[in-house]
Amino acid sequence: MVAVVRVKESVQTPVERSPDIEMGDEMIPKERYTSPEFMQKEWDSMWSKAWLVGCSEQEIPEAGDYIATEIGKESLLIVRGDDGVARVMYNNCNHRGNRVKFDKAGNAKSLVCAYHLWTYDLEGTLIHVPDEDDFHQGCPQEKLSLRQIQTETWGGFVWFNLNPDCEPLSEFLGMVPEHLDAYRFQDMAMVMNLTVEWNCNWKASVDAFNEVYHVQGIHPELAFSIDDVDVQIDLYERHNRYLVPFQTYSPRLGYELDVVPEAIAMPMQAVGMNPDDYKGRVSDVRQAMQQHKRNNLGNVPRDYSMFNDDQLTDDYHYYLFPNITMNIHADSMMLFRQRPHETDPNKMYFDVQMFAQMPDGAEKPEPPENEQFKHGERSLGLVLDQDAVNLPHLQKGMHSAAFQGIWISHQERRIRHMHLTLMNYINGNYANDA
Repeated sequence: MVAVVRVKESVQTPVERSPDIEMGDEMIPKERYTSPEFMQKEWDSMWSKAWLVGCSEQEIPEAGDYIATEIGKESLLIVRGDDGVARVMYNNCNHRGNRVKFDKAGNAKSLVCAYHLWTYDLEGTLIHVPDEDDFHQGCPQEKLSLRQIQTETWGGFVWFNLNPDCEPLSEFLGMVPEHLDAYRFQDMAMVMNLTVEWNCNWKASVDAFNEVYHVQGIHPELAFSIDDVDVQIDLYERHNRYLVPFQTYSPRLGYELDVVPEAIAMPMQAVGMNPDDYKGRVSDVRQAMQQHKRNNLGNVPRDYSMFNDDQLTDDYHYYLFPNITMNIHADSMMLFRQRPHETDPNKMYFDVQMFAQMPDGAEKPEPPENEQFKHGERSLGLVLDQDAVNLPHLQKGMHSAAFQGIWISHQERRIRHMHLTLMNYINGNYANDA
């Protein structure tokens, strides 16, 4: 019921390009983003069949710690048991269907339904029913205990699958542990934990982070800190990635920079380099930063021996189907989790979590509590705010009679790959994984 995908400490992230995949070039129907009927198909065939991230293990470090999370119509409890094992179970009392826990997080010795005080232990087993003798039919534990969900852990995260006959998490992840174990996510400390409701389909959010074609339009200032042209794209069975050079500038500028821009100067300062003392070409800053960090001259010394030089500066950007986006750097990782709305295909929940690698031997701080709000109520930072402003307009435009579907370029092929995987689920190709 509960398993752990082991970390292979000796594995380095492969950098080889993946073979090309033939995916066709047909238009992707807009109904996949707007239709309640398609939304139901996704639930029946994908959300209830794929492995999903429930929470970071840091959020439930002690026995009795719990997190309540939602996916679609379902509320789930993630609980650390007395045995130290994290379990996911449906957040429904089997007496009258009441939510066992209404709050988002906490610690408890047992799980007590507030309605009639039915009590479950930390593994979800029914252990107390007030006036139990009044139930002439009895209160059998095997029938009335909280229903557990397939649960595994990898990378410092608790994963769950609503399909009781699902494949092991290791098979679902495929090449992911080999690629990412070197980053030691389990050693990183969560420093941000936000949830915002966006007025767009969850796939529109996934799409926005799966291509850099939009950078020149929505994020023009990023031309002075990333190369949005020389990007390596790799497609695997279900997941994909691109490798984006950071601490450089875009060839789209059309000219050589002769002064280090602020967007590069700030990261230089963060690792202990003085931009005013730098005498080389701006186009060589990226390599200079890599060498500086390799020599452990930064403000936060640690072992970088598991990384290639590019990993010390660049964004190794992984998309784990269906709804995890990971912006991964040697010292940090920003994770996006895109969750569907309960009933409306035009809305979604966007979870943003930031993790920072701690100095070797340092203790992690307490993870922040999850803050929830709606779009426009507070800032997510310039770049994410730019995406957040644009996406509702995109969603509305998809409802126009003049718009038939999305037309994908080669540099946007991660989007097509996501749809290929999604339709494999909907068409039943992953129906019998066990």
